[in-house]
Amino acid sequence: MIGFAVILLLLLLAIGTHVGIAMGITAVIILWLEGLPMAVVSQNALKTVDSYALVAVPFFILAGELMMKGRIADILVALIGSIVRVIRGGLALTVMLGCVFFAAVSGSSVASAAAIGKSSVSILSDDGYPRRFAAGIVAVGGTLGLMIPPSLTFILIGSMIGLPIDRLFIAGILPGILEALVLAVVATLIARRRGYGTTLPRPDWRLFGRSFGPALPAMMFPVLIIGTIYGGIFTPTEVSAVAATYAACLCLFVYRTANLRAVWAACKSTALASGMIYLIVIGGSLLAFVLTRIGFADQLTGMAQAANMEPWMFLIAVNIVLLVLGMFVDGVSLIVLTAPTLFQMAPHFDVNPIHLAVIMTANVEIATLTPPVGLNLFVMSGIARLPVEQVIRGVLPFYLARLVALVCITFIPWISLALVG
Repeated sequence: MIGFAVILLLLLLAIGTHVGIAMGITAVIILWLEGLPMAVVSQNALKTVDSYALVAVPFFILAGELMMKGRIADILVALIGSIVRVIRGGLALTVMLGCVFFAAVSGSSVASAAAIGKSSVSILSDDGYPRRFAAGIVAVGGTLGLMIPPSLTFILIGSMIGLPIDRLFIAGILPGILEALVLAVVATLIARRRGYGTTLPRPDWRLFGRSFGPALPAMMFPVLIIGTIYGGIFTPTEVSAVAATYAACLCLFVYRTANLRAVWAACKSTALASGMIYLIVIGGSLLAFVLTRIGFADQLTGMAQAANMEPWMFLIAVNIVLLVLGMFVDGVSLIVLTAPTLFQMAPHFDVNPIHLAVIMTANVEIATLTPPVGLNLFVMSGIARLPVEQVIRGVLPFYLARLVALVCITFIPWISLALVG
């Protein structure tokens, strides 16, 4: 039955069926073949979406959309660049730091790349950086939105598995900083080696002074999100609503870079993106329920234990499976498809579930950069007006850095668990 389920799902995906619908159809057919009541479908769907944690998803997406339409990136890049551009490759480093900021606001890889993409590619190109390299920097930097809290990936994992989302957010801080440092170093070294860009003779303190005041309300955004969660003032769901409201106030009243029409457009984009995510979660949760009923995870665990698999071998196998699947499905689908099974197997190999959640998130980040389905590649292709192949060439130098960070996160649990306690 398990083999039949896998083949059926692959066939549905191959003919272009939406992944959420494909998972739902597969689950329904297995239910019918197993003689299980069809009432399970509606019951499971209601139970899946009736989640307080999942309410945070549309609000964080809306916050990212509003920040993108408000062109907040221009203000932050000017502020950071006034100091950092004294070194060769400083503008590339500036853009990467800008990506870190938007990662701490949007919680989404695509939203982070889109928010900073247009202005950053233009600025880098004007300073002598090849357009494909500029697109590659933003595509890679945007993935940090999945690790640095608030993270939609952690919200999905937490709501599906029952892990505390605030602890997952905190667990993502050090891995996110590690990934940002590795990517920033690689971007700077490549720019220096290839002679990209120009440098300032000295820090432009006058520009810094002019930019600091306007940028201060935007810089308070990550403090608002992380500080209130860590301080126990708001839950992640509550702070998502606060974040969306704060983003709207910044764009409408502080910077006045967006009008009510732009806010309405952001709301429509948020509704479409949230609907897609909820559809995938419903279909995936139903399929996960069915696979659990027929003993899929138990069979895999038994096979692994029969092969005397060590914990480190299990983690390697997890990474290989996620990296391969990430080539063919988007990040949300990857989580929904694999999380129930992997988290059921993890205790048998003494793998901390929070550590496993961070490992999964690191793999989802890489999946957004991996053809043929890497979403960030297509987002930056549209923004930079380049063929996808050119964006891939711009991203290629960063793949090794991504894999190095993944290895560190996988085999040094302290990075994920140090702040969790």
